[in-house]
Order: sequence, then C-alpha cells, then structure tokens
Amino acid sequence: MKFTDLGLEPDILKAIRRQGYEEATPIQAETIPMVLDGLDVIGQAQTGTGKTAAFGLPIIQKIDKKNPNVQALIISPTRELAVQTQEELYNLGQDKKVKVQVVYGGADIGRQIRSLKEHPQIVVGTPGRMQDHINRKTLRLDHIQTLVLDEADEMLDMGFVEDIEKIIKAVPEDRQTLLFSATMPAAIKKIADRFMHDPKTVQIKAKELTADLLDQYFVQVKEYEKFDTMTRLFDVQEPEMAIVFGRTKRRVDELSKGLRARGYNAEGIHGDLSQQKRMSVLRSFKAGRLDILVATDVAARGLDISGVTHVYNYDVPQDPDSYVHRVGRTARAGHKGTSVTFVTPNEMSYLRTIEKLTRLKMNPLKAPTVKEAFNGQISSAVEEAHKLIDSNDLTKYEAQAEELMNDYTPLQLVSAFLKSISKDDASSVPVKITPERPLPNRGGHGGGGRNRRGGGYRGGNRSSYRGGNNHGSRNGGGDHRRGGSGSSDNHYDRNKRYAKKGASKGGRRNYTVHEHA
Repeated sequence: MKFTDLGLEPDILKAIRRQGYEEATPIQAETIPMVLDGLDVIGQAQTGTGKTAAFGLPIIQKIDKKNPNVQALIISPTRELAVQTQEELYNLGQDKKVKVQVVYGGADIGRQIRSLKEHPQIVVGTPGRMQDHINRKTLRLDHIQTLVLDEADEMLDMGFVEDIEKIIKAVPEDRQTLLFSATMPAAIKKIADRFMHDPKTVQIKAKELTADLLDQYFVQVKEYEKFDTMTRLFDVQEPEMAIVFGRTKRRVDELSKGLRARGYNAEGIHGDLSQQKRMSVLRSFKAGRLDILVATDVAARGLDISGVTHVYNYDVPQDPDSYVHRVGRTARAGHKGTSVTFVTPNEMSYLRTIEKLTRLKMNPLKAPTVKEAFNGQISSAVEEAHKLIDSNDLTKYEAQAEELMNDYTPLQLVSAFLKSISKDDASSVPVKITPERPLPNRGGHGGGGRNRRGGGYRGGNRSSYRGGNNHGSRNGGGDHRRGGSGSSDNHYDRNKRYAKKGASKGGRRNYTVHEHA
C-alpha cells in the first residue's frame, strides 16, 4: 500500500519521499489509519518492520503547532533506541517543523532540562530518566495526547514495569495509548488491560518474516582457541558487515583491540564508553566505514541496524532471549544472513537448550585450517589488488616500477605486493584474550522456569564455511533507582531487578529468530 492512500498530509508525504520510503510496510499500512482515528493500538512487530514510522507519522500529523506543550510521549527501553527514534521523528517532522527532544540516562541532565524549556511537542526517552524529569517537574505531562510504549517486552525484561506504570498514571486518562512489542508476555497484557481503552491489535504474521534466510552454525572449540578460529572464519567467510557479541565489557575491549592488531576494521561498544563515542561507532558501522562491530548484548536490544551479513557469538548466549536478539541482527529485508556461535565443550548443554526452546537447529561447522584461512586471505588480497589497479592512476609510479623490475622478477614483485595487502595469519600476531569463566554446567537440558540469577535455566543446561552467504557485563553506573548518575537505563542489573518481572516468569515463550530482529 502506498503512503498516499493512508490519509497523510502533504508535508508528511514530502518528508516520507525525502527519506526514500516508497510503499508502507504491513505494520505501517494497518497502524497509521487507526492512530489517525484516535484508537488505542497494540502492535506486535519486531524492530526493523518500520514501526517507528507507523506511530511517528500519525503523531506528527496530529501535533498542534500552536500548542507549545509536550503532546506526545514515547518511552523506549534503551538510550540507543531512544536516540534513533528521536532522529527518525525529527527527519519525518522537518517539513511541519515539529520539535522532538530525547532524554536518557548517562547524559547531562542540565542540558536536557534546558532543551525541555524550548517547548518540544514530542519527547522520547528511557523510563528512568523520564521519571527523573517528571519528579523534577521539568517534564510536564498535562497536555499529553498520545503515549507510546515502544519495545514493551524489552522494558519488561529490564525491570522497568514500575517506572512505566508511574509514568502512565501521570498522563491524562483521555489520552491515546500505543503499545509495541515483539512478544506479548502476561505482564505486557496486564499493562494493556489496565491502561488501554478497547485497543485494536495489529500483528505481523510469521510468513512475512525471514527466519528461513538465516543459516545458523556452531563451532565447538576450546576457550583459548576461539580468537584464532574466529579470525580464520573471517578470512574464509569474508563477511561484509559483521557483529561479534562478547559477554563482558573487558571481552569487547580485548576483542576489538585484537582484531585491529590483525588488520581488521573493527570497533567495540559497551556501557562504559561515552554516549558520544558509542553513537559515533554506530554511525560508522551503519555507514559502512566499519566492517566489524564488537558489542555486549546492549547492541542487540532495540537497535535497528540493517545490512548485517554475519553475527558471531564469541561467547555462547546464556538463554534463548539473548540468542534470538543477537542473531536477529542479520537476515533482514529479504537478504541472507549467517550466524556462528562458538561454544566450549562444557557449554554444549546451553546450546541444546537454546535449540530446544527456540525450535531452531544449529548446524556444526568445522574450524578452518591455517591453509584454508590463508587461501581466504589471498582471495581477498587479489580482489583488493584488482580494485587498486582499476581505480587508480598509477602512471607516476611506472619509472620506479621499471627499476624494481630490473632487480626482481614480476612474480617476486606481485608476490610481495600480495603479501603487503594480505591480513596476517591468525598465529603471526599474538593476541591475548583473557579467559572468561564458563557458564555453569547444568545437568540435562530440559526446559523449566527461568532462573537468570544462576545464569541458566532450572533443570537444564543449556557444510560450507560461507553458509550460503558470500558476502556485557552491564554498566554498574545507574540512574536514580541505584543512587548513581552514570549510565542509562539499558545497563540494568538482572540480579537485582529480575524479581520485578512477576507475571512474566514461568511458562514457555515462543521464540522466533525473525520476530526479534
């Protein structure tokens, strides 16, 4: 369906064309008319389906420019998603000159207070920092007409239910409420029942999603062999755009430093980096200036990163949730994707638990040999040589080249050139990666209730190299609930906060890779 058929104003349609959108996605086609009609809507859809525009476009259209008060409030689980949402709404609302402000933890609250005094009509933010501003009376909710709960299941997992409920209770009752969630656990349904008025449900069917485009593999490897095995896989698989997930911030730092030492274009993000640095790295990755992004699970939650061809789980995920969110970064928009999980022998039970509860089979993949990795390096070097020769004027080097040819054979010169542009072999540049304590070994691998404090589940442990595709530890700094002034809401402490989930515990959840993209 075309956007021109959805009842949107010319200014909005102009912004849509400028953004390069052509046809509305299913979630947009169904949601936009309902939101314009003032209905409450529950949208069950994963990141990457265009849901920001699904609620953003009608909200922007309904904004009263003559009213200087905040008219729409959008609650996001992480600061990264909040920033992305603010940027997209700003771009979509440019022609109407709608003001959009973002607030999140880990940033200067004084600057945010000054920005809120500029009378934004839309405020996007994380629950903790939003609650801070409400308590300080720097964010007033008296004129809110539309409230959006984005990635509601993520906020539930992070333990933000109490904050969300406090915020909702502070918003006028005659508002419009929009709730978006990839899954609908009991606690989310409870929020919908309590705070929404006869909501209409929009659900993206599985047949519209892309699980069949994801090739999933695991490599059984000893802890000290992981890094060499992974870099050799890079040389063989030649990922165009890859994310490597590590369990801790230290792991991410060591991996990104080690990859750069071996000639890979890699950067890392985690909760100890400044917000400016993290956003800079993410922008570089999205723009293609980075080939490999190394990240803790924070990057898997709520980030809309398109074009990822490969996901590598350097550390086996502790539960199906984490696995689904990680591998959901790839195989999007009809493109093939590959995931590879490195697992130590005593962690195989976790892998089997993930397979069982997600109903997804991972195929074993043999670690590449040194020779296979070398062949991959040479293949990349030859491709790079073609690009250098075809895209550059080399005439000014010809005199020196002729002198060299008097001393060496063409074969020697070309061999030296290929050596100079090839990546080093995995063993030639020593890289030390500090061993992490393996996940606790649980007997058997059945299902059962969740016990994330123990790092697993009660009663349970947890072809070809190209895979058909050619191409952390959480921040201890907190928000007002933890008495700190450091990082944002997404760096939560599961051990302290998981008890708040209440009704979400127990029962089997339907995990589908593409539904958590």
